[in-house]
Order: sequence, then structure tokens, then C-alpha cells
Amino acid sequence: MANHVPIRGLFETHLSVRDLPRAVSFYRTTVGLPLALEVPDRQAAFFWVGRAGRAMLGLWSLGTAPLGLSLHVAFAVALDALLEAPQRLAAHGVTPPSFFGEPATEPSVIGWMPAAADYFRDPDGHLLE
Repeated sequence: MANHVPIRGLFETHLSVRDLPRAVSFYRTTVGLPLALEVPDRQAAFFWVGRAGRAMLGLWSLGTAPLGLSLHVAFAVALDALLEAPQRLAAHGVTPPSFFGEPATEPSVIGWMPAAADYFRDPDGHLLE
């Protein structure tokens, strides 16, 4: 097992927005991204970038994102690397949180995407996945 998780690409990024309906309209109409999912009770919307399931942009109303999200970047990795990531991160003194912010020893699964993820923060507090 190598010391790092082999990254295959960028899967998702998330932005905090002041006015979610305005931002949804902009990314749908001006940018032309297809809406993947809108979650009114979470004040969030998700767009596919390119082919569905390959890359995603998430928009969150200020203060509504999970894990104290303000800037978020998700990398694409192979399934075996994802499953090994909590151990690899622990070897570097990092305890990844679950989607709900509690210590995790395995990936969090998000069925609608579908995706599984390990979360951790960089030295500046940016949420990485």
C-alpha cells in the first residue's frame, strides 16, 4: 500500500451561494448545465458537468452545507483506493469524518449520485473528498 491515495480525476466541487434560485437559474440557463437534483429543504442544488455521474457542481445557500462546507473539492479514485483511504489518512495522522461529521473508518455512501466518499480537510480547512 502506497502512502497516498492515487487520484484519477476531479469528481465534484461545491460553492456557497447567496441566492440559490438565482444561482440555479444562472448555471442552468446561462452556463447550460443540466440539473441533477434540487433539495429545497437542504437549500441545495446539484448539476452534472458533462455526462451524468462523471462530474458534479453543488450549490448550497450560505450556511446550509454539511460539514461546515465553504469550499469543497472531490477527487475521483478507484474503489479499492477509496476503501483503503481511511487507513492511509490515519497513517498521516488524519481521522476522516463521515458525511455527518463524526469520525469514520469507512466511506460515506450517497446513493442518488451514486458515490461513496472519504472526507478530510487540508491545512487551511478546505474540505477534500
